[in-house]
Amino acid sequence: MGNWDDSFDVVVIGSGSAGFAAAMAAADEGLSAVICESTDRWGGSSAMSGGGMWLPNNPVMQREGVGDSRDEALAYMEATIGDAGPATSRVRKEAFVDSVADFVNTAEGLGMKFSRGADYPDYYPELPGGKIGRALEVEPLDAHAIGDWWASSRGQDGVAFPVMTNDVWLLARSWVTPAGMARGAKVVGRVLGGAVKRQQLVACGAALMASFLDIVVVKRGTPLWLSSPLAELVVEDGRVTGVVVTRDGQPRRVEARRGVVLTAGGFDYNGPWREKYTGVKAGWSSGNKGNLGRPIEIAMDAGAATDLMDDAWWGGSVPPVAEGGQPGFIVQERSMPFSIMTDAAGSRFANESESYVDLGHHMLAHPVQDAFWLISDARHSHRYLRTYALDPRANKAMAAAGIVHKAGTLAELASAIGADATTLRRTVDRFNGFARAGVDGDFGRGNSAYDRYYGDPTIRPNPNLGPIEKAPFTAVRVVPGDLGTKGGVLTDEFARALRPDGSVFEGLYAAGNNSASVMGRTYPGPGSTIGPAVVFGLRAVRHMAAV
Repeated sequence: MGNWDDSFDVVVIGSGSAGFAAAMAAADEGLSAVICESTDRWGGSSAMSGGGMWLPNNPVMQREGVGDSRDEALAYMEATIGDAGPATSRVRKEAFVDSVADFVNTAEGLGMKFSRGADYPDYYPELPGGKIGRALEVEPLDAHAIGDWWASSRGQDGVAFPVMTNDVWLLARSWVTPAGMARGAKVVGRVLGGAVKRQQLVACGAALMASFLDIVVVKRGTPLWLSSPLAELVVEDGRVTGVVVTRDGQPRRVEARRGVVLTAGGFDYNGPWREKYTGVKAGWSSGNKGNLGRPIEIAMDAGAATDLMDDAWWGGSVPPVAEGGQPGFIVQERSMPFSIMTDAAGSRFANESESYVDLGHHMLAHPVQDAFWLISDARHSHRYLRTYALDPRANKAMAAAGIVHKAGTLAELASAIGADATTLRRTVDRFNGFARAGVDGDFGRGNSAYDRYYGDPTIRPNPNLGPIEKAPFTAVRVVPGDLGTKGGVLTDEFARALRPDGSVFEGLYAAGNNSASVMGRTYPGPGSTIGPAVVFGLRAVRHMAAV
């Protein structure tokens, strides 16, 4: 077919963490690459996120003398993930664990600086192989290092301050514990120090992606084409040899001498697909609004197999006030004392402190999926950081929209949210008894080290339980949101796309949320989205370079 407008060894579709990891690997292998981003902003959902990467048995842990091993990591993945289909095969789990060191060493060698979340536990630390401190994130950096590229980063839609993931658990209780106040002072010092140096410090996912861009685009000169969506895969004799992208309004044929890797995210905001595959509203996703699933659809049309299309990285979210607004994904707020979550009737239905994907699955299993409430008393509001309530203007808008209600009595609150007053009163009384005893007899809240990570150690005997008895009482509506979809192109241990019969679709690779996740239907630890994304993005290009 020939007649190429451009030619590269590797064509990367999508500019999130998986895409940049692939481009980084290409630079490390001495291969030419181009990154094609469909929107006018780069970084994807990763740039908007906390930026953590779950990377078991990683070199940073080893340098710090933290015990972990290949066998423990795999035992834990088997205990949590199990067999959820071909995407979660043993060989893919092994490929992930075995390439963690390659990713970390390569990234560090090219200038990325990691910090370990030393206190952040796996989400099921009591299971075989469970650990604390497997997650890595990039240290805060000065956005000036990437020059004008910062203006088009999706990192601007993420965390506004240079707060690291490992800061959040202490900042959430910054007013009530010495450790929280000390961490707050540290963050303030970081902000002021950056201002004195005239730095524009960024952290979390914004820092991860800025560091990637600095390595790949600024220092290595890899072209990044914005507003260049994939239009077609060029397939010759059953092999993908290139792509057609739309650039400057015109189709452009781009050769991929070694391969094409799809890393353009999931279908978070494709309404019809969300309805078809997951049954959950697209507007409740915290993912990148540019994630419409078109590359997955193009791959399917070309003959690629898919898996896990009905699943997502679920979690409770405060819905946006207006259509098109950003929902508020909640984590520590539902874990702190003096609060519970109820269904529409006013009954508890799950351990509020459990991992967000488990909570999401419990919400989706409920007969009524769009009417849940985070119920709390005055102490919850006064003592703890609530990410959805930081802006007074937003608080007024949420109250006007019926997302937030306040009342002087539980009976009045029940009336406001349409719950049965007797049921809510009975639920609260039962929970208060558990709080005083220190044991949640219904759902085991506070039993796990993961639960307690986001608790308040000043509350005894259980840091996650506190009686709901101080007016005014607050109810915040919670819906089943997500951090992105997790279904996509089915791949093997080298990130090669597979056909429905299990054969390899030569020349086509996929990673990140463009692919079916090795994590299956669960979420083993902090950063279980980005960790596999960067590892399999790197593995894809390592394989291209070797053949």
